[in-house]
Amino acid sequence: METNFTGKRALVTGAGQGIGRETAKKLAECGAKVVALSRTREHLDSLAAENPSIDVICVDLADWEETRKCVMSLGDVDLLVNNAAVALLEPFLSIEPKNIDRSFDVNVKAVINVSQIIAKGMISRKTGGSIVNISSQASQAALQDHSVYCATKGALDMLSKVMALELGPHKIRVNCVNPTVVMTAMGKIGWSNPEKANPMLKKIPLGRFAEVHEVVDAILFLLSDKADMITGITLPVDGGFLAC
Repeated sequence: METNFTGKRALVTGAGQGIGRETAKKLAECGAKVVALSRTREHLDSLAAENPSIDVICVDLADWEETRKCVMSLGDVDLLVNNAAVALLEPFLSIEPKNIDRSFDVNVKAVINVSQIIAKGMISRKTGGSIVNISSQASQAALQDHSVYCATKGALDMLSKVMALELGPHKIRVNCVNPTVVMTAMGKIGWSNPEKANPMLKKIPLGRFAEVHEVVDAILFLLSDKADMITGITLPVDGGFLAC
């Protein structure tokens, strides 16, 4: 299925590595003018060196005011991928308030902050647009030591549905992609131990974790005009994990 984003401008958060980085690169390959946002300068520098057509912006999304300033300076954006997230894993009885705050600041509040600015621009231009929020299977399934992370992704799923409801009349679509474990560079390191990986793999009917391109393909589909009648959904890319 050919996807063409020529003439579109896209913003991807958390674009320094992993899913966000590959999404930014694929959007650029498909013709979009891409802005990649991350809080890690070295990741952005390597991305810009790899693809000079991608503009980069360095900001910590947990900083509400600095984020607003940066995003408002970008001008028109037609496509938004809210990918940035943190996963601070602790047993429920050991959760620290600072980790609750950091998790919700990045995983939920930053999505509201960035999306408000981008959506207001779409509305003022009367152009419509598409927003994809990267959630997780953890939004719908309890995972050991993931209390706060699960809570943030559950909040993101419902936030996305309300955004779809309120922004739909302005021809702005909002959807979630909910992956299982993804074989990013960090994913391969974190899930290389069979003692950790096998219990999770047993819960996935397809018997494997997701590859990065499989998540990116879902994101690009939901951003594209191929999905013009799709809004308010949570799309699992989980090999059937949530079906069990």
